Amino acid sequence: MAKTNITHREVVESIRKKEYLPIYLLMGEESYYIDRISDYIADNVLTKDEQDFNLQVIYCTHDTNVGDIVNSARRYPMMAEHQVVIVKEAQNLLNFEDLALYAQKPQPSTILVICYKNGSVDRRKKVLAAIERVGMVFESPRLKEGMLPQFISDYLKRKGLTIDPPAALVIAESVGSDLNRIASELDKLTLAVPEGQGCINADLVEEHIGISKEFNMWELRNAVVAKDVVKANKILFHLEQNPKTNSPIAVVAMLFNFFAQVMQAFYSPDKSEQGMMQHLELRQPWQLRDFNTAMRNYNAIKTMQIIGKLRETDAKLKGIEMGNMTDEDVMHELLYFILH
Repeated sequence: MAKTNITHREVVESIRKKEYLPIYLLMGEESYYIDRISDYIADNVLTKDEQDFNLQVIYCTHDTNVGDIVNSARRYPMMAEHQVVIVKEAQNLLNFEDLALYAQKPQPSTILVICYKNGSVDRRKKVLAAIERVGMVFESPRLKEGMLPQFISDYLKRKGLTIDPPAALVIAESVGSDLNRIASELDKLTLAVPEGQGCINADLVEEHIGISKEFNMWELRNAVVAKDVVKANKILFHLEQNPKTNSPIAVVAMLFNFFAQVMQAFYSPDKSEQGMMQHLELRQPWQLRDFNTAMRNYNAIKTMQIIGKLRETDAKLKGIEMGNMTDEDVMHELLYFILH
């Protein structure tokens, strides 16, 4: 039976229960879950001895032929109930749609895992419908910025740890939205947690990830939200001393995303806490605090003007009508405009 709109945990749980399907299409912008699922299938469907003859990984280039993949999938397993064929980088296949023919009558003893990254197969394509009829389609969209702290918290919870919400936000803002990179940084943190300490705080993050708990993009946003002119300029000056880890374009993008959400908050049809959280797609009530503060300090007209200024600043930082200004000049001009 075809399965769609399924979560990563549900896929893993079905594999754990040995509820195998002949084809798994794992696709989307976020590669983290695609890798986790394909790795779990590779490690758990077959025993170590069975993997020697029955696990095949195919890395696709533009020269890879779908016919070769189909031939591999139609093989019979050797001294095992199943064989697993994992197709990596399937987005490189020039004739991807030719897999529809195999999907019409897949080999029952083969588990074919197709990893299609950096995008999704057009749902109007016949190949997708053919796979959905017999297998599972898992789509992995890139997580929205507001969902990253929850990902960090959930990841650490599975390792028996908790994290202070401000520390999670600092990691999310500073490391970026690449879940593989976030997971790598969190793995480093888990090794550094002192014995008997079950909660990760900002001090630990600063020490082992190298993100200052005082001078980072998150603290700049806090200062801007509070309209703390002295603190905001102090943090901006510190960020300018480390442009490789705190690029002006990244700072502008962070502020743009925030004020765009503030603008959404002004137009929320339900101004209650629950209504605002649902409208802004927030997971925790404390995340709403900054938006309420920003709405008190910046009205809707000023917020719209700030968004326009952020667009202008982004263009300047990319060399458009920048004149003789330096990146530092542009950023200080932006900060002055926001705070006054």
